[in-house]
Amino acid sequence: MILQKFPLGFQWPTQEPFLFCVHHLDHYPEGNGRLGVEDHFLEGRNIGQDFQEKDGFRMYHGDEVPGFPVHPHRGFETVTIVRKGFIDHADSMGAAGRYGEGDVQWMTAGRGVQHSEMFPLIHADQKNTVELFQIWLNLPRAKKMSEPHFTMFWNEKIPTLSLDDGRASLTLITGTYGGVSPLAPPPESWASDAKSEVAIWLFRLEKGARVTLPKASAGVARTLYLFEGESLQIVGASLEKIEKATGAVLRADSDAEIEAAEGAAQF
Repeated sequence: MILQKFPLGFQWPTQEPFLFCVHHLDHYPEGNGRLGVEDHFLEGRNIGQDFQEKDGFRMYHGDEVPGFPVHPHRGFETVTIVRKGFIDHADSMGAAGRYGEGDVQWMTAGRGVQHSEMFPLIHADQKNTVELFQIWLNLPRAKKMSEPHFTMFWNEKIPTLSLDDGRASLTLITGTYGGVSPLAPPPESWASDAKSEVAIWLFRLEKGARVTLPKASAGVARTLYLFEGESLQIVGASLEKIEKATGAVLRADSDAEIEAAEGAAQF
């Protein structure tokens, strides 16, 4: 069932059509009233290229407000899933706004777009934790030069399923599960063609809970990332274990029953 395992760092290994996946978790301090950090937190950092997680957070390419100032993308899509905190977004299509706390932004770069993603520290009287996933999803060759497109999935509209008598839940970003369909992805995406079987699923399990990853077609690539919790077990003829902060490539052409035997877990 498990074809390969690997440790999870800042950037996670992917398989086509996924190009890139990163998990940002930064425990930012109180804001300075200008959405940024106080000057003394910037000392000892490589400002403009700060990925060292000093004091529990990174500035990335920001100099006062952390984040990613204007930069280009082309030929793929960015799927940004914000679990905690907020992102201030602006792009060359004229879209701008703030989203977060469960919202998802799906941007098709197509023939080219520039955008910025900054992490505003909106609270001056408490810490500002930011947690998000960003996934880059390749575009089909015929869609590489499509018109750029911008889609928001607001948290309250994203399907969430209760599983295993309420001991587990699934947030459905894309890909049908248990007969439940996700929100519509952008029209030029691989994910807009059901035959591609593109799925992005976020599972949360209490201790002892079990969920099933339903089988897909032969040849489909399936990767599981255990980003929170001590371990997972794949239940079968022989138990297989995925350890803390580990990713695994799984066979996709058969059901996989996953159990959080040793404690709560998210993958």
